[in-house]
Amino acid sequence: MLTTDAAGPSGVPDPAGTAGAVPASRRRRKAAGGALLGSELKVLFRRGRTWAMLLALAAIPVLIAFAVRLSTSGPAPGKGPPFLDRVAQNGLFVAVTGLVVSVPLFLPLTIGVVGGDTIAGEAGLGTLRYLLAAPAGRVRLLLVKYTGAAAFCLAATLTVAAAGLAIGAALFPVGPVTLLSGDTIGVGESLLRVLLVAGYISVSLLGLSAIGLFISTLTVVPVGAMAATAVVSIVSQILDTLPQLDWLHPWLFSHYWLDFADLLRQPIEWGSFTDNALLQAGYLAVFGALAYGRFATKDVLS
Repeated sequence: MLTTDAAGPSGVPDPAGTAGAVPASRRRRKAAGGALLGSELKVLFRRGRTWAMLLALAAIPVLIAFAVRLSTSGPAPGKGPPFLDRVAQNGLFVAVTGLVVSVPLFLPLTIGVVGGDTIAGEAGLGTLRYLLAAPAGRVRLLLVKYTGAAAFCLAATLTVAAAGLAIGAALFPVGPVTLLSGDTIGVGESLLRVLLVAGYISVSLLGLSAIGLFISTLTVVPVGAMAATAVVSIVSQILDTLPQLDWLHPWLFSHYWLDFADLLRQPIEWGSFTDNALLQAGYLAVFGALAYGRFATKDVLS
């Protein structure tokens, strides 16, 4: 009795039965990548350091709210951070003010810690070679590490916004919001605008996260990578204030960080959001490629 072997995709007999080997290997790599991402997010958000940073960020709008509440005269219009003079009239502005205060220093510091720790932290602990022994490979490991840093960007900004909304509602009246354009919107739409601002800031920090990932591939000392990422953020903001460097400003990853005011107009102006997203995508592409070029050729001995 004659028998035939399994045929491959082209109809040619496949005695070894390898026709399903490639898809199976791809499935295994995909599963390994998904498991690695899940493990990365669990480790990141189970760390005491992560929760300490999130609690410190949440304390910023809380301190602002109590400072305004305990003030006898209240902030004068035009004094202090933007929207501070509106906090006493509407508690929803606590979240926006907290985000404004957090953007220049506090959020970049925490992003620097997470971004600088991505690869250097594993190398410093001696676990990097074990991660590379998994089927995920170096490219997927970089993608997973960056995805974890990006997830922290979103968690950090949402933490500030949520804490601001909660303490604002507890200490001040909450009602319709008058936008920068002079239009008034209801509480529900105001909450959506706060979420849009948080999303804008999260996108703004993606370029810094990519820089942190690249710096993290250059060293096995995570503290050094964290500090270097934070310093890069400060230098970028300083350069953005120098009028002699006007030509450079649109290319700095921090240039659009505070331009989310366009989301507080009616109708929403998306120009700054688009420019910011394109700029951050450019930094992600450049420093992602640099991180890959460094990490793909790096001898991992630890």
